[in-house]
Amino acid sequence: MSGWAAAPGGVPGGVLGPSGVGGGFVPPRAAGGAVPPGVPPWPPRRGAAKTPWWQQEGMISRVLAVAGVGVTLIGVVMLLVLAAQAGFFGPVPRVVAGAVFSAALAGAGVRVFGRAGGRVGGISLAATGIAGMYLDVVAVTAIYDWLQPVVGLAVALGVAAGGVGLAMRWQSQPLAVLVVAGAALLSPFVTSELVLLAFLIVLQLTCVPVQLVRDWPFLHVVRTVPAILATLLAIAIAAVDNPAPSRVYWLLTAAVAIAVIGLVGGFLVVRRRSGDIVAALTFALSTVPLLAAPVMFERHSATLVAAAYGAVLLAVASLHSVPKLRELVRIPGSIAFVAAIAGSFALFEGCVGVTRVQTLPIALLLVALCYLGSAGQQRSRITAAIGAAFTLLGSVVYFATVSPEALATQRLAHLRLGISTALDAVLALAVIVVGVWCARRLPGMTKGGTDESTLFVVASIAGLYAITAAAVSIGIATGSADGFIIGHSAATILWMAAATAALFFGLRNLSRSAAVAKLALGSGLLVTAAALAKLFFFDLATLDGLVRVAAFLVVGVLLLLAGTRYARAFAEAGATNPDSAESR
Repeated sequence: MSGWAAAPGGVPGGVLGPSGVGGGFVPPRAAGGAVPPGVPPWPPRRGAAKTPWWQQEGMISRVLAVAGVGVTLIGVVMLLVLAAQAGFFGPVPRVVAGAVFSAALAGAGVRVFGRAGGRVGGISLAATGIAGMYLDVVAVTAIYDWLQPVVGLAVALGVAAGGVGLAMRWQSQPLAVLVVAGAALLSPFVTSELVLLAFLIVLQLTCVPVQLVRDWPFLHVVRTVPAILATLLAIAIAAVDNPAPSRVYWLLTAAVAIAVIGLVGGFLVVRRRSGDIVAALTFALSTVPLLAAPVMFERHSATLVAAAYGAVLLAVASLHSVPKLRELVRIPGSIAFVAAIAGSFALFEGCVGVTRVQTLPIALLLVALCYLGSAGQQRSRITAAIGAAFTLLGSVVYFATVSPEALATQRLAHLRLGISTALDAVLALAVIVVGVWCARRLPGMTKGGTDESTLFVVASIAGLYAITAAAVSIGIATGSADGFIIGHSAATILWMAAATAALFFGLRNLSRSAAVAKLALGSGLLVTAAALAKLFFFDLATLDGLVRVAAFLVVGVLLLLAGTRYARAFAEAGATNPDSAESR
């Protein structure tokens, strides 16, 4: 061993590895940790191997506990339901046995939880016992009719409140989740009547106070989703099964209760924790049953339900958009966003309910006009997006009736066009104007840039189509045999008039705002080219007689006016700035 430095702890250097046993040969180090000449450096240490999930501390115990909760609760359901179907025991022994067994499990859980290492076992035993007692109350109310529904729901509320109260005391989200999930998932095996929805809604309601003081996102989902899915399934069955009116109204009541609990719970939770996205998402889910409820009713009642719910949701959303009301009520932004989206969907349902195919675009475009006007005033991107969605929906429905083929073919035009399509086209023009104004006021819009140029090009194309549809529809609506021809002649003249107005506006702003002038002149020239193309490629072949002559004469005069004004404007600009004129 001579010539080898002793390692700390009396172990000769160069003999043992880093682990101290079987580590292989390790070269000695000089004083201060320096490596002597000719001695290789320390070999790199490998990272610790990742422990498999089944070997992690507490993982197997948790898996076994969850499995035990599920299996035991299934056994409780079998005792309450299957034993009754098979005629085993009597009603009283079954119910008493279930209650005693559940209470014993809950008591054992409380006792085990206080011991060392008893947290997992205590939670699983308590969750099983409390969920079992909840199922016992469901059975007593729905199967044996020993309790009136109101009394049974009150008792169930107390049991569930005791369970989540214990979870809060133990600061255990898994306990609350297991109690609610176990009761919700197995209640359908005890009863499938309307009372089931009531018991699921009780679970949704019971956990609202918990969310105010505990950030437990999984409990949000577990308390909300079962009631929503069960109600949606019942509504779908009612929509095709023609149930009794009383059942339909009870389902509507359940949907309203879920929506109210979702709104109030989400509002209170997000006010305390503004970043709680799960609360906003569960509120969004809670709106679905009431949005689906109109399918159970005939047209007028369905429209009333959708319109009423849409009015409530949009009122909630508007409270956030008005500064004074926002400060007074403090509606959270995420709740207002969800309310705006869901309320808009309900409003769409109402529009479909009060209109027919010919008049549906009128309703949709009116709604779009309101949204876009509000968005421009408030500079709100969300409101503008909703307005754009209604514009798109209205345009699609309108385009299905007033297609290019219908505008170009006289026979189809007389079949499809009329006063309603004329009103649609006028509203579409209004939406285009307000939409452009709104888009230019939104934050992020580059004035005079590519975005604004694209906006004006798209608006010009849409405006030309709307002008044509309005002119031809009005011509058809007059009842004249030549209404189609007169309408197209008027459309061409209107195209050229709009182009001339845009050119004049652009020339007037040459010295004031180069960006505005550029956009206006570009749009005017684009529409001029479109008017000339229509005049020579469509009107020349379709129109006849004095109508065609009038179209050519008016368009020609407008072209002369535009050209004269264009030349004079640049001459005046050259006189004002000779250097610029010489460069041109």
